[in-house]
Amino acid sequence: ARRPRIIIPGPGMMQGAQLHGHPGGSASVRSSWLPRAARMRSYSQSTNSAAGNRPTRGVLILPGLGNNAQDYLALSQLLQSRGFVTATAPVQRQDWGRNAAALTDGAWWRGKLQPRPAVDWYLNHVNTAMQELKREVDAPITMLTHSAGGWLGRVFLRDFGTEGVDRFVSLGSPHQPPPMGGIDQTRGILTWVSQEVPGAWHDTIDYTTVTGRFIKGSALTGPGPALAKFAGAGYQQVCGSSEVWGDFIVPCVSAHLEGATQVELDGVFHSPLGEKLAAFGPWYGSESVLPQWAWALDGSARPPVPTPTEETAPGVPASN
Repeated sequence: ARRPRIIIPGPGMMQGAQLHGHPGGSASVRSSWLPRAARMRSYSQSTNSAAGNRPTRGVLILPGLGNNAQDYLALSQLLQSRGFVTATAPVQRQDWGRNAAALTDGAWWRGKLQPRPAVDWYLNHVNTAMQELKREVDAPITMLTHSAGGWLGRVFLRDFGTEGVDRFVSLGSPHQPPPMGGIDQTRGILTWVSQEVPGAWHDTIDYTTVTGRFIKGSALTGPGPALAKFAGAGYQQVCGSSEVWGDFIVPCVSAHLEGATQVELDGVFHSPLGEKLAAFGPWYGSESVLPQWAWALDGSARPPVPTPTEETAPGVPASN
């Protein structure tokens, strides 16, 4: 059997700049996801189950580019209500300025930059949260990554080890490097990661990549509304094509890993910012969207979706 590619439709999505609707979160919720009595810890926004309800899984959240740990507080709380123990890498927004140190490395200018030491600051934050989570819960851990946190998480697993981690879930992460001749916004890091840890690299980890089909981009010089052109310009930088579907920031074709279970969600925006702006809408971590991919965190049965929406992704290796 091949790894499944799952496309979960919502009431609609954006094509051009016309908004037809957003996911309504109609997927069923398993009883095992119901809240447990718990207490809150302020450091990592983590939860311990009360006596008699020993937690069965921890979830480590890796923030995306420009985000900080607080941006994921609502998501963390939703996961806690499902019985997970959570921790978020303690990244602050100003920390991202540390990436500028790589400008002194000649490899940056040549487009041959490697992740270390350029992003050691981020990996150290992840390690801090990981060790805290392991002290908090004696259970398997799912690495839940958003945006750039996806490839950063893959670097972490390569260099810091996979002990305790048996699942990896990415939300709108640009996993694939741009095509030859394109401008690599990571200055070579994505190419390096794809070569060093290609696809679902660790055979002890179950990988799931989730992406949103929020808007189809259009070329800057062609017809189409401004929002689609803006998205298309970004898609062009990431995958080499503007006229593709994506979550407004990351095109779907760049967000998957070979060998991973691949999930595409209609109408889902890239970041938490979407919930605050009427022009966008729910993001991956919204309460209405979470049930559509939460099963990947612990291997629970997927909520039912219409039969025609599940298909086999061509070229994806078999999982069993």
